[in-house]
Parts: sequence; structure tokens; C-alpha cells
Amino acid sequence: MLQTKEVGYWYKNEQEILYKNVNLEFQRDKMYAILGASGSGKTTFLSLIAGLEVPKAGTILYNGKPLTKIGLRNYRKNDVSIIFQAYNLLPYMSALDNVLTAMAISSSKQPDKKAYALENLAHVGIDEILAKKKVTELSGGQQQRVAIVRALCCDHELIVADEPTGNLDEKASKDIVQLFKKVAHEGKKCIIIVTHEQEVAKACDKVYELKNQVFESIN
Repeated sequence: MLQTKEVGYWYKNEQEILYKNVNLEFQRDKMYAILGASGSGKTTFLSLIAGLEVPKAGTILYNGKPLTKIGLRNYRKNDVSIIFQAYNLLPYMSALDNVLTAMAISSSKQPDKKAYALENLAHVGIDEILAKKKVTELSGGQQQRVAIVRALCCDHELIVADEPTGNLDEKASKDIVQLFKKVAHEGKKCIIIVTHEQEVAKACDKVYELKNQVFESIN
């Protein structure tokens, strides 16, 4: 589904390299973790596979086609949902409207979008009363859950998440990870989670650890 071929990235020059010759594959029906310490380049890798940045070397392919041929804007609109560490919610909208807006932009085929959005928000502890509040009235943890549901409710087959459990307590974190797993396995989606949390990584089907500029498979 998603493949990196000889991908490399550096900042100003190759002496500031984050990694090179990265060859990884990601399939549907599976949940992946990109594990690594802060500053290792995990978030930059997520930006590359999400089509937010372009690798300095190599190619990223989605369903066999280079992202540059698909068009990065088209790829982000039609194929990939991104869960940002900073949430990136629309502050003047309610939690529900944030989800519905994303569904509209991605041309979701759900017949009753409002009911579907409310059902998924409820799964993560955002009831209808909270769902109708502006997101600025919600706690950081609640906003994080809204951002997660917003991504899951789109019809995209690929979901990438940057530290999605970072602001959640232990129980909420476990619930979100289980929801991701269900969406991947039952919804036939590919979910890639960037994390530094070992417990989150352990719940994934496949783990790649980024260490010393190299991605290693550790399971």
C-alpha cells in the first residue's frame, strides 16, 4: 500500500542527515509503530509519508504510484488522514463540526454523517453535550480525542498519527490504541503511529525503531 524506496532526508546538507536508504513497506489491515527517542526524526518521517514534505532522496509510493505523480495535495485530500500532535482543530467550531467538516472535505460516503460522527465521538468519551461545545472549551485530552475521531471518520485508507496518546491518561491511551487496532483490522485500513511510548508500540502489529539514523524492525 505505502512504500518508501531509498528515502533519505537531511536539513541544509548531507552532513546533517536524519536517515538515508530507507526501504519500508506498510500494508492494509495492520497497525504500525515508528518508535524512537525525541529528536530522532520520527515526526519528519511522518511528514514525508503524509505528503507534507518531500524526501531529499528516494521515492514514496502509494498503491504503486509515486506521491509526486499523485500530487501531494490530492494525496492529502483523498488518501491520508493526519493526526497532528498539536491537534490542528478549527477553534471556532464545535467538536462535532470539526469532524463533519473533515468528512465533507474527504467526500465521506457515510449515509448519516452526523450520527456516524457522534457514535465515534462517544466511543472515546465525547458525549453529545461535549460534542456540541466549541473545541476551545474542551480539555487538551478531549481535544486530542476529537482530532483522532476526525481522522478515523474520513474514508481514507491510510491514517498517520504523531504521538496520538501523548496527552491522555493510561486508560484513555489504552482505549485509543484498541480503537486504532479495531479500525485497522476490521476497517481494512493502514495506521502508522509515531510514538516514543513502548506500551503503544507493543500493541502494534509491526514496529520499526528509528535509532542512529537507521530504521530497524524490532518484531
